[in-house]
Amino acid sequence: MSSSSSKAFQWLSLVGIIWLQSINGTNTTFPAYSSQLKNTLSLSQLQINNLVFASNAGKLFGWFSGIAAIYLPLWLVLIIGSLLGLIGYGVQFLFVTNQISSSPAYWQIFLLTMVAGNSVCWINTVCYVVCIRNFPFHQQVAVGLTTSYQGLSAKIYTDIVGAAFSSSPHKRAKAYLLLNSLLPLLVCVVVAPFVRDIDVGTGEPRNMAAGFKLMFVVTIATGIYAVITSLGSMSINLSPLHSVIGTALFLLMPLVVPIVEKIGEKLSRRWRSLDRENIVHNFSTDDQKGLESIESGVVKEGEEEKHSTVHVHNEVGEVQIRHGIGVREEIGVRLMVKRIDFWLYFLVYIFSATIGLVFLNTFGQIVESRGSCRTSSLVSLSSSFGFFGRLMTSLLDYFFSRKYMISRPAFLVTLGAPIAGAFFLLLNPSNVSLIISSAIIGVCTGAITSIAVSITTELFGTKNFSVNHNVVVANISIGSFLFGYSSALLYRKEGNEDGSCLGMACYRSTFIIWGSLCTLGTTLALVLYARTRKFYSKIS
Repeated sequence: MSSSSSKAFQWLSLVGIIWLQSINGTNTTFPAYSSQLKNTLSLSQLQINNLVFASNAGKLFGWFSGIAAIYLPLWLVLIIGSLLGLIGYGVQFLFVTNQISSSPAYWQIFLLTMVAGNSVCWINTVCYVVCIRNFPFHQQVAVGLTTSYQGLSAKIYTDIVGAAFSSSPHKRAKAYLLLNSLLPLLVCVVVAPFVRDIDVGTGEPRNMAAGFKLMFVVTIATGIYAVITSLGSMSINLSPLHSVIGTALFLLMPLVVPIVEKIGEKLSRRWRSLDRENIVHNFSTDDQKGLESIESGVVKEGEEEKHSTVHVHNEVGEVQIRHGIGVREEIGVRLMVKRIDFWLYFLVYIFSATIGLVFLNTFGQIVESRGSCRTSSLVSLSSSFGFFGRLMTSLLDYFFSRKYMISRPAFLVTLGAPIAGAFFLLLNPSNVSLIISSAIIGVCTGAITSIAVSITTELFGTKNFSVNHNVVVANISIGSFLFGYSSALLYRKEGNEDGSCLGMACYRSTFIIWGSLCTLGTTLALVLYARTRKFYSKIS
């Protein structure tokens, strides 16, 4: 495969990942229909919070997808993930619509939710692996750009459901379950042929800048459109159907890059063919020697490119610079969990992004407890802000040299502190405070989940990334249970006899606890920064 052709397939694989990520946030739609599910299945708030945990508990078994990605073709890993989602959400849909005669037991819904949550890990693993392998010199840029689209998932699903069931709010839970089960499977089948490893060679690819800049322009425009239409739905009753059509058009726009690359490849071949026909192959002796000299130089250059791994010794051990990416050490899970830096990183994640994710997963109940009737619109808006959080890290990484950027652990500090402040701001009862806080939490949580991929590769290597990172994100399951369960208990304590709760008191204590824990997480991020400062100074 020629370099030009491989570049076209590179961009096509990136477009495929964008489409996968845009529909892979099925668990983020739960706040939009949790109230309807609660009424349909006669569940308590504690049981609803346990379902939030079940969705994230699937990540405890995410390492299975990491092992599968090592031994199985990526397209097969992708299909397995989508089938798990079909089973998890599809059987729930059959239960809710009474297609299965027997009434579902709560443990069955819990188990199915866990299976559905695990499906996200399989698709995410394929997305991360393809980005890292196909864009070795632009890993963070590719990962950040594609994962930002996962922030659109809640909006995409909410708009589709709103367009199809706008006049039947009581059917929304059924519609979400049906859509969550079918849409990922359809998209996975479509993109499976071109989401694969591409032979990109050993040297740094040229002329990638134009493609990435165009991708950034399209992505930013998509995010702005998502925010505007989310705000519009709260103020001017914008049609969900129009919003869906617009989003679909924006999702098709990234195809311009691989199409232009392919057209350029064909034109280049045609020009080379014409040049060869017009050149008379009559070299003098000096010309021949000059040609041999050039060929010799090309060979030497190729030999230098083969050595794409450089080893630098410093105070923190041997640093490997691979494809321009600093890697401190290549270790597996057994060694990783014995490292102090791993546990600091694990706790920082759980006391920042994970709490943010729990907040976003319970956002529907929080909005309702404040007496707002715009639950779906606010969930969609918070999802759109998460989009920009993920994209922000990619933009900074691409347009600013490492020497002008703070290290990623320092970035964790700057992102953790605003999350803590946002939870204390939520103690203010105004709707403006709710919107501002959800925006801050959405942006910062999205940014942390994006840069976490790079931190895992830099601290623990790329060789075992698919397993290592799934172990890291297992903290989401643990945190979801601890923080979700405790908030449900406090909610029930402040609620009525029927389990419902209205007013600021419902989540006041929860916000104070979460804000305090995020402050602790910010402190631990400072410790991680101090411990890894020498390593990051060597690769800047």
